[in-house]
This record gives sequence, structure tokens and C-alpha cells, in this order.
Amino acid sequence: MVGAGVISAQYIDTLPRYPAVRLAAIADLDPTRASAVAATAAATNPGVRALSVDELFAADDIDLVLNLTIPSAHVEIALRALEAGKHVYGEKPLALDVAGGRRVLEAADAAGLLVGSAPDTVLGTGIQSSRALLDSGVIGDPVGASVHWGSAGHELWHPAPQFYYQGGAGPLFDMGPYYLTSLVTLFGAVVRVSGSATRSDRRRTIARGPDAGAGFPVDVDTHVTAIVEHVNGAVSTVTMSFEQWASRVPEFEVYGTLGTIAVPDPNVFSNIPEVWTTEDPEWRAVEPIAGYPDAGRGVGVADLATALATGTAPRASGVLGLHVLEVMEAILVAGNEHRSVTIESTVERPEAVAAVPAASAVEQVAR
Repeated sequence: MVGAGVISAQYIDTLPRYPAVRLAAIADLDPTRASAVAATAAATNPGVRALSVDELFAADDIDLVLNLTIPSAHVEIALRALEAGKHVYGEKPLALDVAGGRRVLEAADAAGLLVGSAPDTVLGTGIQSSRALLDSGVIGDPVGASVHWGSAGHELWHPAPQFYYQGGAGPLFDMGPYYLTSLVTLFGAVVRVSGSATRSDRRRTIARGPDAGAGFPVDVDTHVTAIVEHVNGAVSTVTMSFEQWASRVPEFEVYGTLGTIAVPDPNVFSNIPEVWTTEDPEWRAVEPIAGYPDAGRGVGVADLATALATGTAPRASGVLGLHVLEVMEAILVAGNEHRSVTIESTVERPEAVAAVPAASAVEQVAR
């Protein structure tokens, strides 16, 4: 693990659940923090040790690097890991821009190594059960989706939120991957986008921690709306915002010719979808019918390790991460230039996780 910041705790808690991986070492630019996090992690990850970044890349017992650095360092760390002969799984986004993401995947291909990319929340029971419902035909043919995420800003809870307002972040690059990766998982690749983006002149002030009360600059658009066209013909509307104090807009809904699926929050793993159909016109909760049960951040790392062992394709792959990155980049271009943008890359829908037969999904809804 390279990067021992706030998000590392979630991975440290999850990785011991999966026998396909063992957390061997933790590195950070701050050696003191790396040592402190490794000491805490040792309770559930026996044998984990703190190393410098250089020592971690040189270690013979490390096969895969989990890249939890800030977005601006994602490409540098990924390329160094690949150069050292190690597979890489990184936090989202894969890179600050498509050019950087392509460099990572090209280096991996040249070295015969695999790249994985967050979010892996799409592998949990929430999104996978929604996919199983959609694929079962319960709501008929898919027509489109409406996605809406918003908050007033991460400075209200994060003690060092500045990087959320720099290139490679903002509401679209920070939260968009959860929703766009879910949309690709449901509908397939994106072929075209259009959109609009803006930002307010509201002063951003840190609310908690040692720097509470300090202001900081905003270098990204803080309210983004897009129209996303998928290869299967479905059309999704997507809004990501750091300008939203309150809302009554549904977070994530999928529309079909025979009904609607209320998809649970894709930033978590195990919430329950609901479905409404013309045959049974009331909302019904659907218990998990697919996906990794009780998953947490790190299940994508385990899935990648399993792919290495079995010769299969990882589900939370770098190819998928690059496609979503291109979609986000194109949304901003479309907004700034007031036009639609064709997406050059494509990706297959990742293999479903433990999907039950379609009939089971239909039967549960009919109960």
C-alpha cells in the first residue's frame, strides 16, 4: 500500500477478509504516518511492515501495489510500480487526464502486468443486484437513467479538503466514477456525451481539524450536468455538485419499458435496490441476488488477485477506469465548448458477480 491517508483505513479493514491477498507493507511520503498506520494495521494484517516508497518498490515479496496517493500522484506511482514489475490497483480516478491513463495502461501492456482501478463498490450486492434485476427483464427494455449526487462541499467534514478542488477532483472526478462506473456496468460503454458546468464564487472554508476557518482556492467546476448516451441506446442524465445544500431529487433510478429500478447509493456496497413494475405497481425492496456479500473497499484488489490466479479479466479494471476517465474529461469539454463529444474508447460490461438465474430475480419481485 502506497499512501496511508484517511481512505487507507477502509482497505486495511477489508483486505484480511480475502485469502487471495495479504497486506505486506505500507509506505507514505511521511514515514511517521506509515509507521503508525502499519502498527495499527498489524492487529488484523499480521506481518505488515512500514517501508519507504523506494523500499516497497524493491521488495521481492510484493506482487501488487495498492495506490492510495492523491490524484496528482496516481500516474507517477503506477508507472514506478509497473517499472518494478508489480501489478497495480489504484484509487480513482486512474489519472488526472486520459493521456496519463493511457500511459499507465500502455506501460502495463508492455510489461505484461495488470492494472485495476476503483471504484470497486460496483462489485457489491447493491449494484450487482440492480444489474441482475435489469438483465432479468423485470422492467423490460432499458431506456435510460437519472443520476444525481450533491453536497455543499467536502470542506464541511474533511480536515484537508484542498485537493478536492484541484485538477483531477471536483464533484465530477471525485464522485462521478461511482455513478458512471455503475452506469457502464448496467448499460455498457458510453458512446457520446454533452453537458454543462459552472462554479459559484462562494468562499470555501475548512470546517474541521487544525486548519478550521482557513479558506482555500477553487480551481474546478463545482456543479456539472451531463447527458450520457450508451452503446445499448439508453440515455442517462448525470448531475454532480458541490453546490447542493439540500435536495429531494432521487439519487439513482433506472427506467425501462415495464418499470423502474431505484438503484442504491453506488458509493457503498450493500444497500438494497427497489423495483416498481407495471404488473406490480408499488415499490418492493429486493434482497441481494448478486454481488460480493459484505464487501468493502479492497474487494477490487482481491478480485484482481483472483484474476491473476485464474487468468481471467479483473472486473474493476484499468480499461474500465480509463473509459470512465475519458467520459468525465469529455463531459467537461462538452460543457466548456457547448457541444457533444464522441467517446473514442470502449469497454465490455464487466462479468457479473455471482448473478443468480434471471428467474430468481423475477420470482423475488413477484413475491
